[in-house]
Amino acid sequence: MVNSMRDYLRQEMECEGLLECIHGLGDLERRCFRTLIETARPTTVDELAAAVDRERSTTYRAVQRLCQRGLVEKEQQSYETGGYCHVYQVADSAEIADDLQRALNDWYAEMGHLVYEFRETYANDHAGDPAADE
Repeated sequence: MVNSMRDYLRQEMECEGLLECIHGLGDLERRCFRTLIETARPTTVDELAAAVDRERSTTYRAVQRLCQRGLVEKEQQSYETGGYCHVYQVADSAEIADDLQRALNDWYAEMGHLVYEFRETYANDHAGDPAADE
């Protein structure tokens, strides 16, 4: 478990770690995302469930969370004999990267604001205090 930002930055990360950090992906979501990348074609929930060795309903919920975060796209495929099924594939990687960059920029701006507030709040507390110089 990470205790501080410094500890987190010292960890060796992979690109999926960035998705976990920014989008809060769990293990199953990461596995589904990785499987969809490796499959490199539209995939049904049944196929994905078999690939990640989980129940269909559990896999479906994980895929829905990926769709809600804009990481996976859902498409309807029609059968020639009638009927349809839904298939899923990873969203455009450039769009995902742009979204990650925006989230990182927003986070950085917020942290900068908090540092400014910290400075304003505590910088004057020790001004002229001889004990602060020790």
